[in-house]
Amino acid sequence: MIDSQLHVGDCVAWMDGLPAGSADLVFADPPFNIGYDYDVYHDKRAKEEYLAFADTWLAAAARVVAPAGSFFVAIGDEYAAEYKVRLDALGFTLRNWIVWHYTFGVNCSRKFNRSHAHILYYTRHPQRFTFNPDPVRVPSARMTTYADRRANPVGKLPDDTWVLRPQDTDEHFQPGSDTWYASRVCGTFKERTGHPCQMPEAVLDRIIRVTTDRGDAVLDPFGGSGTTLAVAKKLDRKYLGCELSADYADGIRSRLDLIEEGEGLKPQTVVSRPRVPGGRRTQAAGLKPR
Repeated sequence: MIDSQLHVGDCVAWMDGLPAGSADLVFADPPFNIGYDYDVYHDKRAKEEYLAFADTWLAAAARVVAPAGSFFVAIGDEYAAEYKVRLDALGFTLRNWIVWHYTFGVNCSRKFNRSHAHILYYTRHPQRFTFNPDPVRVPSARMTTYADRRANPVGKLPDDTWVLRPQDTDEHFQPGSDTWYASRVCGTFKERTGHPCQMPEAVLDRIIRVTTDRGDAVLDPFGGSGTTLAVAKKLDRKYLGCELSADYADGIRSRLDLIEEGEGLKPQTVVSRPRVPGGRRTQAAGLKPR
């Protein structure tokens, strides 16, 4: 197995240089092509150019997915269908089309406000793949609400809609309920880095635990804030990452240097909890978490 690494530069050329089947999990949160202000990458291309880029990086990533590996793509409304068509054409099997719902998303003036993203979950083989249900089980409503004896005592698998409602108080919306709670990373969280888009560690924690084992390799071609790599290291997995921006890569290295391998995730900490009239917390809004 190749060692953990962070590459700076073009992700396609980097993945082309990796051994075939070297990643047990590929998690990709590519640019959404919605005009986000990155420091190097131009995020507003013609549709044909953007989809040509998608074809190129998807093919490179597909080559490095292990025979029993998994492939996740986080994407917005604009290109979710196009990514599904392409992953199907590459011969992968769709396991779930996950809707990640959050209720403090993007305010829009001429359409309904955006409050979700898509996470496409694919496997290379239709039957042979890693899926560890026990680390991610949650109590079911049969257990928590109805005291139903038919409830599975070890809990149930989470639904494919992940509802994140940070405006609810911790006292009234517990993390152990059957609707998953893991807030987006707002500006008051200690987890926050300097990257403009950041995926919550809890999202990657669930994905990595369920689709890999200790010592497996987790690959992210769009390193961003380094969340995938950080969680992989915390869960004692090998991390393989690429980031186009040298400055963002420096931030990832700094983040990784603070982590002990296998330390696991710590409870999310809020530095402060400002409130607005009515008792709801204020949250930083952005176009996409990464």
